[in-house]
Amino acid sequence: MSKFQSRLLTSLILLLILFFAFINSAILFVVLFTITFFVVLEFNTILAKIFLKIKLFHLILLSIIIIYTCSFSTIIWVNLTNTDYNDKLNILFILIICISTDIGGYIFGKIIGGKKFSKISPNKTYAGICGSFIISLICGYAFINIFPGSINNNKNVFILIILISFTSQIGDLIISKFKRVAKIKDTGTILPGHGGVLDRVDGILLGLPLGVILISY
Repeated sequence: MSKFQSRLLTSLILLLILFFAFINSAILFVVLFTITFFVVLEFNTILAKIFLKIKLFHLILLSIIIIYTCSFSTIIWVNLTNTDYNDKLNILFILIICISTDIGGYIFGKIIGGKKFSKISPNKTYAGICGSFIISLICGYAFINIFPGSINNNKNVFILIILISFTSQIGDLIISKFKRVAKIKDTGTILPGHGGVLDRVDGILLGLPLGVILISY
């Protein structure tokens, strides 16, 4: 099985798990706990490589990551277990934007290629960045047409999608920077074709909290 086939199969399985997490609180809890556990575990591995001789910095940053990741999971839990249907739609909307941002960057980067955007992430190209915005806009507008009246009737949905997509890409670059400094390619091997859990949720970790704030206020 090629890397692309592994990536595609893993993505389909993850989407299936995500679907059941949305409709079942027990599965949602397991999913959020698993994400939190592996994100902290993988980040700890990265920090251990970067701060090999500076244990204090390692502990401080790891503590921040633990607090942030737990807060991230709490935001999702509160919104998805809320009886307000719009709260669930908001989370789904943001996740779709973040996921489509990643897919757009991957597809456009592979098909078009072109000039590299940054040494931080060697695989990220200008074409990939444009693709991230294009696919996220298409998926975002498709979502609000399928679910009319969602996103609290936000009139600035174009700006909202762009900001969430942009933030998601920033999250990806931040984790890429950490990996580059730690001299590793992937944060883990648990997800065939993708790497670690942190590799898969890096953009979501930053994009989702911002999306919730933007939609709410």
